[in-house]
Amino acid sequence: MEIPDGKKIYFASDNHLGAPTREDSLPREKKFVAWLDDVKQDAAAIFLLGDLFDFWMEYRRVVPKGFTRTLGKLAEITDSGIPVYYFVGNHDLWMDGYFEEELNIPVYHKPQEFKLGNKAFFIGHGDGLGPGDKGYKRMKKVFTNRVCKWLFRRLLHPDFGMRIGHYMSVKNKMISGDDDAKFLGEDNEWLALYCKRKLEEKHRDFFVFGHRHLPLEIQLNQSSKYINLGDWIQYYTYGVFDGDTLKLKEY
Repeated sequence: MEIPDGKKIYFASDNHLGAPTREDSLPREKKFVAWLDDVKQDAAAIFLLGDLFDFWMEYRRVVPKGFTRTLGKLAEITDSGIPVYYFVGNHDLWMDGYFEEELNIPVYHKPQEFKLGNKAFFIGHGDGLGPGDKGYKRMKKVFTNRVCKWLFRRLLHPDFGMRIGHYMSVKNKMISGDDDAKFLGEDNEWLALYCKRKLEEKHRDFFVFGHRHLPLEIQLNQSSKYINLGDWIQYYTYGVFDGDTLKLKEY
C-alpha cells in the first residue's frame, strides 16, 4: 500500500462496546466515533485490530442490536474511499459476512502481513499466540468449530443466545482477559516472545497487536519493534504511522 504525501495510517483496538452495559459504553462509543471523524481527514487507511464489540454473533439474517453510531461512521468512511481493515478478536470471533457485505470492510481471522510504504508489518489481534495460555487455546478451538457455531445458531433464539454470549464475555476471565492486563516485563511478555520467534523466519519492521489492553512499545532488535495498541476503556490509545515511524498516541 502506497501512502500519499500528507496521509497516515491509523490503528486501534479493544473498544469492547456494550460492556459492561450498552448504557455504560455509550460515552466510549461516542468518543471513538469522534476519533474516527478526526482521523478520516488524513487517513490513507484504518486498521481495527479486534474486540470492537464485547460480544458479536451473526445469525444468517440477524445481527446484534446497537452500535449504530459506530457502524454508520465506518460505512461513511469506506464509502468515501478510505479502506478499513478488521481483525477479529477473542470477543468477536463469530463475524460471518456482515462487515464485508454491508460495510465493504475485509475481515481477517488470522494475523496478516502488509507492506505499508516501504515498511513490513505483521498485524493481528494477538489472542492465542505465543507460549502458554493452553486453556484459552483449547476453548477457542471449540468456539470456532463449525459444528459448535451451527448448533449455537440453530438451537438458541438470538435473544437468548446474545444474552448468554454477553454474560460470558463480561464474566468469564478466560475470555475477557482481565487477569492478563498487567505488564509482565519485556522478557516475559508472551506476544513479544512470539514476535522474536517470527523474526527468526524473516524481517518485519513492525508487529502490531491488540488484546493485551496495554499500550506497549518494545524494541525487539535494532530495526524491529512490537507495538500493542492499548484499549478504549482505560487508555484511549491508538497507533499512527506516517510512512516512516509508528507511534502510540492518546485521544
